[in-house]
Amino acid sequence: MDFSHSARSRDLLDRLDRFMREAVIPAEPLYASQLAGGADHRQWRQPPIMETLKEQARAAGLWNLFLPPGEHGPGLSNVDYAPLAERMGHSFIAPEVFNCNAPDSGNMEVLAQYGSPAQQAQWLTPLLDGTIRSAFCMTEPDVASSDATNMRATATLDGDAVVLNGRKWWSTGIGHPHCRVLIFMGLTDPHAPPHARHSMVLCPLDAPGVRIERMLPVFHAYDEPSGHGEVSFDHVRVPASNVILGLGRGFEIAQGRLGPGRIHHCMRAIGAAERALALLCRRAGERVAFGQPLAKLGGNGDLIANARMAIEQARLLTLKAAWTLDTQGAKAALSLISQIKVAVPNVLQQVADAAIQIHGGAGLSDDFPLAALYAYARVLRLADGPDEVHRAVVAKLELKAQQGVDAR
Repeated sequence: MDFSHSARSRDLLDRLDRFMREAVIPAEPLYASQLAGGADHRQWRQPPIMETLKEQARAAGLWNLFLPPGEHGPGLSNVDYAPLAERMGHSFIAPEVFNCNAPDSGNMEVLAQYGSPAQQAQWLTPLLDGTIRSAFCMTEPDVASSDATNMRATATLDGDAVVLNGRKWWSTGIGHPHCRVLIFMGLTDPHAPPHARHSMVLCPLDAPGVRIERMLPVFHAYDEPSGHGEVSFDHVRVPASNVILGLGRGFEIAQGRLGPGRIHHCMRAIGAAERALALLCRRAGERVAFGQPLAKLGGNGDLIANARMAIEQARLLTLKAAWTLDTQGAKAALSLISQIKVAVPNVLQQVADAAIQIHGGAGLSDDFPLAALYAYARVLRLADGPDEVHRAVVAKLELKAQQGVDAR
């Protein structure tokens, strides 16, 4: 296995790191001050500093870095993109600055890989330009969405139209003032094989019958300006040409979307863990109690050592998943992608928790990003599949791989 990064990746990382240190991290307080606040997404606004940073990032050539080889992006492999995603993970606002934020990145990958020329012209081009935002509507409130075959919302062909009905929630990005389009996954043929029943359909946010019922808080925060919404679809009619790839091919698209996306999530989470560890070490070295720095009290040295070892292990496992996806394809990487989806958020949660403990009461406040990092880690243990589902995938594949192996 070769995890080394290309000269192009190293150059981009150097430039990205400088841009993060000089522009993005210093802008975080201003960004926060420019948010509107509150639960009413209709009052939310895009902080002006974000648009300024996006313009600067694009001018610097640090734009759409996530896209795999093809006509739309720089064509980095997953291994080459990994350190860039990790560096972006040091800041909550960084992914959008570089137009690499979820769910837009996943939606752009879907359109780039599976979209028709007309769909790409209407929606992919403005998403690549960063002039609009998007959402992904899959999870539903009334079923166990950890089993996606449970989805009841429907996408029914009616002549030259597709009619969408149902209710979705945790639709990330739906509250953004620039959100214009969403990808809806719905049941088309309940009698088809389980993984050929659902379709993905492009739906303009302003289509008649689409209603944002409420924005959902996560740990008492609304994640403005993107947010996570509960959305109802009441006989929403869109052209049949809005179906992506074809009726009944929703799961096929989903599997193509989730592999790289989970690697992106995990590398950003490793970057977040690095920031938490840096804050932990600074506090442990500067804060004195009982006549000694906190780093020398009790088992705090063990906390630091364990955090470093856990991050290194998580990074290596994620790079192995990225390398396998690059060199052998999604099927070969399936177990590894599920492994990192369990391991990495748990590492981030562990490190953020240790950093909060070292900071004491300050760690629970908004004076430091640690509470937000902890919440982010906890969310990732559910987003894109709960830990239990991914462990089940790993166990199933391991049992299959071990069949016939002589363990004596």
